[in-house]
This record gives sequence, C-alpha cells and structure tokens, in this order.
Amino acid sequence: MNSGDQIILQAENVYKTYRLGIVSVPVLRGVDVKVNRGGFVAILGASGSGKSTLMHLLGGLDRPTPLQDGNTRSLGRVLFEGKDIARFSVAEADMYRRKSVGFVFQFYHLLPELTVVENVTIAAMIRHGRLRYKASEVEPRAKALLETFGLGHRLKHRPAELSGGERQRVAIARALINEPPVLLADEPTGNLDRVTGASILDQIDMYRRTAGLTLVMVTHDQEIAARADRIIKLVDGKVVAAQATR
Repeated sequence: MNSGDQIILQAENVYKTYRLGIVSVPVLRGVDVKVNRGGFVAILGASGSGKSTLMHLLGGLDRPTPLQDGNTRSLGRVLFEGKDIARFSVAEADMYRRKSVGFVFQFYHLLPELTVVENVTIAAMIRHGRLRYKASEVEPRAKALLETFGLGHRLKHRPAELSGGERQRVAIARALINEPPVLLADEPTGNLDRVTGASILDQIDMYRRTAGLTLVMVTHDQEIAARADRIIKLVDGKVVAAQATR
C-alpha cells in the first residue's frame, strides 16, 4: 500500500475568511493537511491561529472560502476517502457528520436532563432516526464504551453529578457510539487539570490503537501534541511545520 492509499482525510489549499460587517477577516491562508488512516495527528498553534476553523472544515461543519485571484476563482478541497465533502449535498454532508466523524469539544455539551447512558445513545438515535433506532442494539455498545472509559458505575447518573473529567469521558463515548472512522477532538482536555487530562488522553489513545481509529486533535499544548504520530503547526492561518514525532 502506498502512502496515497493510506490517506483518509485531507485538506488541499484551503482558505477561510469571515466577514465582520464590511471587514474581511482571513483565518486560513492556503492550508494543506494529510491524515493517514489509523494515525494520530495533532494540530498545534496559539489561540487565533486557525486550529478550530480547520477542524470545522475537516468535520464538514463549515466550507472553505473560494479564493479570487484576478479572474480566477478557485476553491480549496477537503477530501474524505478521496471525496470532496464541500461538494456534498445537504443530505450527504449530514450523513458524513453523523456516520464518518465523531466530535469532541472542550465543552461537553451534555443534556442535563438525561442520564449518562442516555446522553451516549442519543447520538445513535440521531443517526438512525427514531423509527429505525433499536435500543436493544445500541445500549449494550453504549454501556461497553462507558465501561472502557471507566464509567460503568455512572450509567444512571446525570451530568450534574459528575466531575469534569467524567463528563468529558461521556462526551467521548457519545462521539464514538456510531463507530466513526475519524475522531476530531478540539482541546478535549482544555477544561481539565493536567493529571485528569493526561488520563483521558491515555484512554483515547488506547482505544484508538485497539479500534484502528483515526484521531485529529487540536491543541495549544506542546506536551499534548508530542503524543501524536505527526504534528502540524499553524501560525496565522498557515502551516509552518509538519513533522513526524516517531
């Protein structure tokens, strides 16, 4: 297998500019990123470097901005398994986000009225639709994931009864319930103390290796980035370095 066959997710010459009134604010300026299947890529950079924007583009939450160069108008590409997700229909983009990528953010976004296991299974209900959702098939997997992340004793608790680290573990299990091939994690330990954060990263990486998951993680922390197989450093919306760590 050559390296091209291994690429699962890729950004090619991606630009992103936001409009604030009459002012254009460029965030990404021609970014190229390649992510190999089963790999762990860290996107490293300071606040405002464009890390989260790149993550949103990779996850299909946003689309690149066309680049106008004279009379030429070109659009960078974001490819998943060779397909340009910016050209997906609304339905195809929705399915991509439900099935192919899992998202973990710095803030947990758990539903306070639901139990831990319900917060995890709701992602499967959203993917399959209420009529096709089968609790008997999904709940055992949800419980197994929660056991994997050390929450087997918390299934019936609600988010308010959990610590910050436990809430993030629930959010991770929720992101993985649909068995996506790619997990996108945006500063997943940013709200946690270093010991708790390191423990969660250990658990994510162990799961990744066991399940063959592809992990892309945004961070501003060099120590966290060093855990990855490959580090991509962003400065002012440009890739200034891309290197393997091992």
